[in-house]
Parts: sequence; C-alpha cells; structure tokens
Amino acid sequence: MSKLQEEKTFEGALTRLEEIVRLLETGDGTLESSISSFEEGISLVRFCSEKLEKAEQRVKILLDGGKREEDFTSEDSETAES
Repeated sequence: MSKLQEEKTFEGALTRLEEIVRLLETGDGTLESSISSFEEGISLVRFCSEKLEKAEQRVKILLDGGKREEDFTSEDSETAES
C-alpha cells in the first residue's frame, strides 16, 4: 500500500508532505530515494489539490444557498467509489 493510500485525509496527506519536504531539504538521501520521495510528494500535492477544489465547490454551493447536506453526502460516496 502506498503512502498516498494510507493518507485518507487532507490533514494526513499534508503532514506527510511536510515530512517529505523536510527530508528533501536535508539532502541526506540518495538520488534514488530523493526521486522516490519527490514522486510521492507530487501525488500528495495532487491529492490535496483535489480535496481543496472539492471543498471550495461545497463552500460556493453553500454561499449560493444551493444543495442540501444529503447532496454532499452522495457526492462524497461517489468520489470514494472512483
């Protein structure tokens, strides 16, 4: 199981991303381990970006007086199935 799959929350992914940044900043790893960490970091950035975009959409809907809470729940379950 990849680290990304283990990080099911935005907060968990962000924490892991911060760890990767600290690791890469030290420059202590091998080239191969640094590249692997960088790849994981890119995946985490994409994951966090998607979560932020979905949260932004939900906020816009709420501000517009749109959907009900049940509509968000069904969207979340559809996303989890993807």
